[in-house]
Amino acid sequence: MPPTPSHPAARSDQELIRAYQDGDQGAFVELVERYRLELFHFLARFVNDRVAAEDVFQEAFLQVHISVDSFDTERPFKPWLFTIAANKARDYLRRTNRTASHITSLPDAQGDGDRAVVELMDAQLPEPGELVVNQETRRLVKEVVGSLPDHLREILLLAYFHQIPYKDIARTLNIPLGTVKSRLHAAVGTFAQAWKQRQEPSGKDSD
Repeated sequence: MPPTPSHPAARSDQELIRAYQDGDQGAFVELVERYRLELFHFLARFVNDRVAAEDVFQEAFLQVHISVDSFDTERPFKPWLFTIAANKARDYLRRTNRTASHITSLPDAQGDGDRAVVELMDAQLPEPGELVVNQETRRLVKEVVGSLPDHLREILLLAYFHQIPYKDIARTLNIPLGTVKSRLHAAVGTFAQAWKQRQEPSGKDSD
């Protein structure tokens, strides 16, 4: 059943969580509908399987239901949700022996890192909107994202494709802010290299 746009002033994520903690079942349904498409697309890229993504989606929201009473409503909900989903996706990859090989992270950017990483993205990656222009581009993006090691794929999806702030990622993944930046640096570089290789003519190696 589609969400009703005529609902009086939409409640914030925190308001919905508080309402659900107080027993409002409809608040949980609102949260699921609010994040259905975005979270599904995140998971489909993460596990490279739309059917599996549906299952992981259900597992993620089941975990939200189980853990909701322990959630601090002063914190943003979206990073918490996406971290739960990423953990469930990693569990799926481990269960199915589809974990990608590990790649060592590149050094962190100089200074505070934020602008350097953004500039690196601007220089080496197409804009997120440009990545879904046509079927072939979508297929290539799926292949490239799917080829990344789990920890790099996760950070790229969270920070770049879903625009979750670095500080929120650091807090929900329980890693230092510098690690978020260095992993993102590595993920962007790895994605950019693989993306470039897929753009090059296949006959380049033949002499």
